[in-house]
Amino acid sequence: MSVDLLSAKDVAKDFLLAEISADRVGDFLESKVEAENTATHFFTTLDKGYRGWMWAVTISGNENISLSEIVLIPGSDALLAPKWIPWEQRLQDGDLGVGDVLPTAPDDARLVAGFSQVEGLFDETATPFGWEVGVGRKRVLSEIGREQAINRWYGSTHGPNTPMAELANDKCFSCGFYVPLSGALGRMFGVCANSYAQDDGKVVSLDHGCGGHSEVVSETKSVATGTTVVDESGFLLPDEVVDDLVEEQDLEDADLSEVDEFAHDEHDIEDDEDEIEDELDDEEAHRLEILDEVLNKEED
Repeated sequence: MSVDLLSAKDVAKDFLLAEISADRVGDFLESKVEAENTATHFFTTLDKGYRGWMWAVTISGNENISLSEIVLIPGSDALLAPKWIPWEQRLQDGDLGVGDVLPTAPDDARLVAGFSQVEGLFDETATPFGWEVGVGRKRVLSEIGREQAINRWYGSTHGPNTPMAELANDKCFSCGFYVPLSGALGRMFGVCANSYAQDDGKVVSLDHGCGGHSEVVSETKSVATGTTVVDESGFLLPDEVVDDLVEEQDLEDADLSEVDEFAHDEHDIEDDEDEIEDELDDEEAHRLEILDEVLNKEED
């Protein structure tokens, strides 16, 4: 007698509780037939880190029910990690940093074989449209690569659709600081060589522009002006201001008199010191005279 596996949800839950603690198991959700004599019963999970996930208990059997597997699978509203994208597809323009190495795929659509040694390469009739001489390079820009570069450069801040370019009276194609590129891209782009411009050393489009155009001429002229004359005869100071100035002058005079008195006292002290030194010198000389007399008497 075969068993009804779809109705055996209680049996499936017993298998689940035998492996998983009861505080992690929630309510019954649904059942699904996987194959002949195989069914899966789903229960919510109470793990806080797995919101929207569910326990899947697969059972099988004909007369006796046995456990096949227990897995934790995401539901329709489960919190999942974003889909993995290979690193070469995650790269964006300008991501390459100092010391980074970025291998170029052999089938990179931006490049084509250079064939710089092929005879007749310089004959336009024997070369594909927009072909560029490799000059020793194994690969050169393909038509796709050039088109991508054109769209990227023309739509950047070095193209025509910027506030600076729109306000400029003259464009880059007539500027002496504009250095055209060679090859196919030279028909639309060049390099700015004006050290004062924000675009110096960068690729700019022919119709880009700025205020540093080589043919901009200053129209400003200097205007001679006379010397500034200040009439002070009409200025009258209020009495309060006059009193303050007089008081400040008196304080300055008092300070100067104190300085003079201090200097005079110092001078007197120096004179007294000189007199004391002279007296000491005289006394020393007198003692030496007396000593000479004594020594002379002893000799006699």
